[in-house]
Amino acid sequence: MKNWKLIISAVLCLVIDQTSFAQQEPQFTQYFDNTLFVNPAYAGSRGVLNMTAIHREQWIGFEGRPRSTTFSIHSPLKYESVGVGLTMVNDQLGPITQRMVYGDFSYSLRFKEGDRKLSFGLKGGFNMISVGSSQLVTTIDNDPKLIQSIRNTINPNFGFGMYYHTPRFFLGMSTPRIIEQSYGGVSSTNIERRHYFGIIGGVIKMNSDWKLRPTSQIKVTQGAPLSVDASITTIFKDKFWFGGMYRLGAAYGIFTQFMVNDQFKIGIASDFGTQALKNYNSGTFEMMLSYDFNFKKKGIRSPRYF
Repeated sequence: MKNWKLIISAVLCLVIDQTSFAQQEPQFTQYFDNTLFVNPAYAGSRGVLNMTAIHREQWIGFEGRPRSTTFSIHSPLKYESVGVGLTMVNDQLGPITQRMVYGDFSYSLRFKEGDRKLSFGLKGGFNMISVGSSQLVTTIDNDPKLIQSIRNTINPNFGFGMYYHTPRFFLGMSTPRIIEQSYGGVSSTNIERRHYFGIIGGVIKMNSDWKLRPTSQIKVTQGAPLSVDASITTIFKDKFWFGGMYRLGAAYGIFTQFMVNDQFKIGIASDFGTQALKNYNSGTFEMMLSYDFNFKKKGIRSPRYF
């Protein structure tokens, strides 16, 4: 057990205090159902009030493993070109706990030809982080960068995004947290790094029963490797969703989702690493719940593919 603590401590020290590693946003196998977290322009795009929650248990069986929970709620306003939303995140990695609360605002431009929209979004809120340095096992006694715990340090931030979508295609670009700040003055290299996201996808009708939905997400961060997620989903009768995901050089996974009715969708996912760490854990598990609230007599446009 002590060896595991030493390994985890070494990894955390690198994450906290090395310029070659950037503080990373939580990542999800079902990233395509978590768009509002990274792109505020997505707010209101579903046309109704939507609530979505995802919980992720990463590297099951590994002490100090990452655990992430996100919750989002968003809706168009009565003037439907405007959308608003709220995203909340709880992310834990060993002694590091990070909480995020952000409000989202979007404005959409409609095209005369076809059901197409181009949306611009703003995100504003704060990150709150705590680091229990006393839980770390260090090789240097009284290391000034590690003996001081960080408790509920708050950093305000804001972000921007663009999102183009039709009923069968979407394309988005965003940077959800623009300001790069350090936490607690413990280290000048312990910085919230700016992340740039790009996402693209669409739906291809194969026949009356089957559809394909390919999607991909790219994340670029200074001091961290390029992250590329790609997935392909098969959709049967707009009820059963089965798919696979690959994260470049890091992991592969599978997921399944079920439309309980036109408003309620549940999903589960699991992924497995491709690096040496895969020998010391039992993979990753995710659970997703999403619900569209219908307050209009005209009903919900069904199905919704993204």
